Amino acid sequence: MSLGEMVKGIGKKAKEAAFMMAKASSSDKDRALKYIAEEIERRKSEIQNVNARDIEEAKKKELSGAKLARLELSDKVIGEMVSGIRDVIAWPDPIGRIVSMWTRPNGLRVGRMRIPLGVIGIIYESRPNVTVDASILCIKAGNAVILRGGSEAFQSNRCLADILRKGLARAGLPENAVQLVPTTDRSAVLEMLKLEDYIDVMIPRGGEELIRFVNDNATMPVLKHYKGVCHVFVDRSADIPMAVEICINAKVQKPGVCNAMETLLVHERIAEKFLPAVAEEMEKAGVELRGCHRTQEIIECHPATEDDWYEEYLDLILAIKVVSGMDEAIDHIRKYGSDHTEAIVTTEYERAWKFVQEVQSSLVLVNASTRFNDGYQLGLGAEIGISTSKLHAFGPMGVDELTTTKFVAFGDGQIRT
Repeated sequence: MSLGEMVKGIGKKAKEAAFMMAKASSSDKDRALKYIAEEIERRKSEIQNVNARDIEEAKKKELSGAKLARLELSDKVIGEMVSGIRDVIAWPDPIGRIVSMWTRPNGLRVGRMRIPLGVIGIIYESRPNVTVDASILCIKAGNAVILRGGSEAFQSNRCLADILRKGLARAGLPENAVQLVPTTDRSAVLEMLKLEDYIDVMIPRGGEELIRFVNDNATMPVLKHYKGVCHVFVDRSADIPMAVEICINAKVQKPGVCNAMETLLVHERIAEKFLPAVAEEMEKAGVELRGCHRTQEIIECHPATEDDWYEEYLDLILAIKVVSGMDEAIDHIRKYGSDHTEAIVTTEYERAWKFVQEVQSSLVLVNASTRFNDGYQLGLGAEIGISTSKLHAFGPMGVDELTTTKFVAFGDGQIRT
């Protein structure tokens, strides 16, 4: 069997499973998720042993520290996976929900009903927790999912996919609602992207190069974000200790992820007090600072170039710009941002609302770290990714974002004249 035939066979099985999942009861889906959570807890040591082998192989290939961190299934990551599953179980089942209803002059009642998207393809790098996060959301929303993870996490993904499939089967649901492409051959990605007859939507998760490749070659719709150039704007009235803590968290807590701060914007009225305080803490954390000429007049840092404002470093590097006011900060975000995540630190209510209303990114925060743009942190239980494409979802995609709506109409004999 050729690689193309193998991948097409997976697509056919997923299409059939999606038909069955669309009819599945809420109790059956939740029971499958419960079994999956219990099995992950029971097999935690096995999962981590398999994951350790992936990490050892990744080290031999000299993967970066950031990629190794994303690859690890630590106690914390596994705990969050299990907690996320239980949050998803508690989330209302969206399937069959009538989201609106109105009556026409002829008495015809028209509404919109939530239905699954169908078959979802996920192409992702490094993070094996995506195997679980994506699958549990697809199960809850009545979809089937085809997973193609990175070669660096192949053994971890295979172990987790086995748990997911067994959980489905134990609940009487089709195990093919979750399928992992069983090869590390990169050509399998291209074969998946040809399956427009079987895959309804493709969601790539990884670096900009991967996402652009998927978008350029997919024959089905793609939900994507190319990169996360996230900003924190420290306004003129910011509480300096709070602003320092927020900025350190946004940059340092996990620098290799899409919701980490990449550019810090500072109001000129507070710059001379704030910048030395934040620079001291950033330097303790090993962050390389690159600043505009006004920043360089206040603190010691490397000069920032035009390219720095566009850069998603995914590393302990931070670009800093002093701005004349909020309008300049918003203009900078509009020009250089990626519609991902922006935050303002301020004590002025009106200015907070101006920032919230005028900045059009997928999450805009007031007095909080950009690291909160995450489905788990925002109460969605988990996420399948963060969309910055606005159609058909914008921001973290949870259960509801993995559905669409169809029109339904109820009459009592109406005919069109």
